[in-house]
Amino acid sequence: MTPSSPTRRAALGVAGAAALLLAGCAVTALPGQSLTVPADARFAVLPLSNATDVPLVERRAQAITVSLLQQKGLREVVVYPQKAGDNPLEAEPAVTSAQTLAWARQQGARYALSGTVTEWRYKTGVDSEPAVGITLQVADVSSGQVIWSASGGRSGWGYQALAAVGQSQIESLLRGIRVSAPTAGVAAKP
Repeated sequence: MTPSSPTRRAALGVAGAAALLLAGCAVTALPGQSLTVPADARFAVLPLSNATDVPLVERRAQAITVSLLQQKGLREVVVYPQKAGDNPLEAEPAVTSAQTLAWARQQGARYALSGTVTEWRYKTGVDSEPAVGITLQVADVSSGQVIWSASGGRSGWGYQALAAVGQSQIESLLRGIRVSAPTAGVAAKP
C-alpha cells in the first residue's frame, strides 16, 4: 500500500470519522448492579449539590431527574421543598444530609436520591459544545446507607441544547434503577 493509495486514503478517512464520532460521545459510569425499586415505593428526591459556578443549576438537574423517575413508573416521588428566591445569586441556607434524610423519613420515603452537579455549561471555543457532569446516589432511608450510585459526564455537539444533553446524561445514569411491579397486593380485574 503506497502512502497515496485509495485503500490507505479510505482507511484514514474511516479512522478520522471514527475519531470525530467519539469526540461527541459520553463517558458514563454505571454501577455493577442495578437497584430494583417497587413502583409504589415512596421515593424522595433531595436537593442536589451544585459544584459548578452556574447559579441554580442543581434545580434544573433535579427537575429533570424527578420527571425521569416518574416516567420510569415510580408513583410516589416527593421532592424536598426549597425556597424560590428572587435573586439567583443569593445563596440559600445550606441543609445537611442528616436534615434532608430526616425530612425523607417524615415523608414516609423508603428511598432518597441525592447527588452533585459537577459540570453544566457550554464549553468555550468555536463550537461551544454543551457539557454535563453529574453524580447520583440512592440511600435506604431507614438506615441512611447508600445502596446505589452512578456518575458520568457527557458532551454534545455545538448545535445541541445544554438541557437536552443534561437530560440524556441523567437518563443514562438512571438506567441503573429498575422499577418493578407494586409491592401492595393489587387485585386483578376479571
